[in-house]
Amino acid sequence: MKCLLVSLLALVTTIAAAEPVQVAVSANFSSPLKQLVQRYHQQYPRADIQITVGSTGKLAAQIRQGAPYDIFLAADDRRPQELASEGLIEVGTVRTYAIGRLVLWSPQAGAVLDGSSLMAGRVTPVAMANARTAPYGEAAEAVLERFPLPDSVTLVQAENVAQSYHFAHSGAAEAAFVALSQVQDQGGRQWRIPEAFYPSIRQQGGVLRNTSAADHFYDFLFSGEAQEMIRSLGYRTDEVVDDVE
Repeated sequence: MKCLLVSLLALVTTIAAAEPVQVAVSANFSSPLKQLVQRYHQQYPRADIQITVGSTGKLAAQIRQGAPYDIFLAADDRRPQELASEGLIEVGTVRTYAIGRLVLWSPQAGAVLDGSSLMAGRVTPVAMANARTAPYGEAAEAVLERFPLPDSVTLVQAENVAQSYHFAHSGAAEAAFVALSQVQDQGGRQWRIPEAFYPSIRQQGGVLRNTSAADHFYDFLFSGEAQEMIRSLGYRTDEVVDDVE
């Protein structure tokens, strides 16, 4: 029995270190993913997880153009399902790994941020991700339809939610629509926007290329340990499942 256990552990270690795993991840989840990779490395130190960050729309376009990714972690559920229907993602692997939460954030002290402050023009410039390629930008657009900005407010478009955060952090914008995960432990002001005000940011992933190493790391993301980490980093999740064996 002991020999069998040793053999299984050796097999898992070999699987996790078999070859590099290329992960394409939406900008909002890049920092959480790096923390998850660190945790994974504690268990599988020989694993090689390589990360490419971008907006969901641009990453999906790269996948259609043949980019050699193994795993796609999008910020929505539309692109993974579209790619699966096109035969570019393994259909049975499309799953929700996190549910994002939208925040209006400013690093500066001042009056309360909320919908009325937006409509009154008390916050300018305001940054948001491109709604055509970034789901957090699409969510921000829905909020602005409910709380329209006056003409006096300058709206700054970012390529993705990471750049939206950068605009506010650098002072190029007074406030920015960002993911809660980016700012939950930071100072300044923030409005945690009610989720009823924007389409659900259901972040799904999928496996593009089945390898033992890619499958093992992808399964890890849905382990109880990883899902607990994801919740602690500012997301909701659908499920808690058993740890990867």
